[in-house]
Amino acid sequence: MNNKYRVFFAAFGFLLTLFMIWYFSNIVIYVILSAVLSMIGHPLVRRFDKIKFWKFSMPHGLSALLALLIILIAFIGFIWFVTPLILSQAQMITNLNIPELVNYFKEPIDSLKETLAHYNVLSGDKTIEGAIETQIQSMVNIATFSSLAQNLLSTTGALFMALFSILFITFFFLREEKMFENLVLLLSPEKYTDKVKRILAQTKTLLTRYFIGLMLEVLSMMILITVGLSILGIEGALIIGFLGGLMNIIPYLGPLIGATIGVVFGVTTALSSGIYEGVDILAFGIVGVFLIAKLIDDFLLQPLIYSNSVKARPIEIFIVIIMAGSMAGIPGMMLAIPSYTVIRIVAKEFLSQSRIVQKLTEKI
Repeated sequence: MNNKYRVFFAAFGFLLTLFMIWYFSNIVIYVILSAVLSMIGHPLVRRFDKIKFWKFSMPHGLSALLALLIILIAFIGFIWFVTPLILSQAQMITNLNIPELVNYFKEPIDSLKETLAHYNVLSGDKTIEGAIETQIQSMVNIATFSSLAQNLLSTTGALFMALFSILFITFFFLREEKMFENLVLLLSPEKYTDKVKRILAQTKTLLTRYFIGLMLEVLSMMILITVGLSILGIEGALIIGFLGGLMNIIPYLGPLIGATIGVVFGVTTALSSGIYEGVDILAFGIVGVFLIAKLIDDFLLQPLIYSNSVKARPIEIFIVIIMAGSMAGIPGMMLAIPSYTVIRIVAKEFLSQSRIVQKLTEKI
């Protein structure tokens, strides 16, 4: 076949594949999540397979089912642990005495009002007290979970379908360990079988190391933040540390979001208890704990995870995350490193003659 037509059909096939992935994006996400869960569950399946009752071995299908149940129980336990903490924090927010709060901070509010009026930021018919009261009231309304409950009710069907689909696909991935690999090989041209096998093997190795490292990073940050806030005697240290550590799954932006949540939770908890004096010191203390934890993360944890686990330079990771964030927001930032890892592995196999690819993949 003429090279010109070969390039045309290759480009057309590539674009068609991208379109199908976009069109069936929900199914693709279900399959990817199921593949990740199966990677976590396969060691459990293999361990269950070794169990014997007298002369009878554990059926492989039952091993897969037990591994899936353990994953499901862990997820339910996670929800069971987090929900009471969030509800407790929400209840504290609803206890805010808004008129008393506004009256206590009347002097700084008046000073701020004069400054804003001087620079024509605040018009004469508006007051800072009213704006603050409106914002706090909106927080209280959010804390009552009324709107959240309505949204959950309206999306229950979709969530149930998504959960059922992921669990169903995960079970078959657990029962047949090479099902995902065989599926990819089935969709690949036969002449590229060896390359695709190498790509799958390298992808599994690097992504497994990355996800394990990421879980260790999140757990370490949870512990660091919780311990730091507990030493300062800040109420709600556990929920702040938990959410602050969890936000680290979002590269670079996550710690900032976590610190903001921590300050809001810490300050509102103090204010709801009638502690108005020293909230600024409290806020600075929370920020300080997050800053120290972030420094430990930057110099100890992230170099091991983002650089060594996926074999990429820190500057590469930074640029890729920024680009992904610009294209797809926070979800893009979360998927940037795994996606970039897969792209580099594929490029190494199929575009190894390119000098750029050689440079970017020299550590793989």
